[in-house]
Amino acid sequence: MKIKFKDVSSGIVDARAVIEIIEGIFINEITIIKKNGKVEIELPQKSFRGKDERMHYLNIIAFENENKETLWKMEIKEKYFEWRKQYKKVLVYEG
Repeated sequence: MKIKFKDVSSGIVDARAVIEIIEGIFINEITIIKKNGKVEIELPQKSFRGKDERMHYLNIIAFENENKETLWKMEIKEKYFEWRKQYKKVLVYEG
């Protein structure tokens, strides 16, 4: 699995990732967020308003079971930490 990360630094969003799951097939909008000092991986979802006027969310990526999802997210997180060691976050303050 090849992953390319892009720094975002907007609110709790730390970075976004594009993952090549197999050669020539990519998944966009994998979001790396930092909540309460912990890094979490958010997978893309489609949102739509139902007939009842409530928002509904549908996962774009489906897994056979919860263990596979957890392992996949752990692999993404591990590669993110490797990338972050190589590319340190630069904070720019305007004054």
